[in-house]
Amino acid sequence: MAINYREKIINLWIVFLLGMLFHTQLGLMPLFHGLNVLESQPATSLDELSGIFWLMLGFFILPLFAIIGTTFTANKRYRVIHFGLTIFYGVMNLVHLILDLLLPRVIWYQIALMVFLFLIGLLLIFVAYQWMKYQYL
Repeated sequence: MAINYREKIINLWIVFLLGMLFHTQLGLMPLFHGLNVLESQPATSLDELSGIFWLMLGFFILPLFAIIGTTFTANKRYRVIHFGLTIFYGVMNLVHLILDLLLPRVIWYQIALMVFLFLIGLLLIFVAYQWMKYQYL
């Protein structure tokens, strides 16, 4: 039976995105309203927050594009680009985890989720690497 790397990758991206949604809902939603994650303060303007909206949208949409791309193609160039994307997300997850640990008040359920997302990211990198190296007949 052939190894289905594409199916594994798509499922791992979906798990990552669901975890990211949970993280966003619990910790980052206050940012959308101009509130500090640790302490509430009034929003000054949604225009001031538009930059973070665009960054968050981009961070969320790239895995969606990766799911679509992985569904429809398996060519070598795409697999190399996809592997690079998984490395980028793995580094970003590690940076995010470290920054969360440096907050003045650590929110442990968020740390647990970020550790989980980091581990999912490592698994995604591993499977993407295997897929990149796989030789189709």
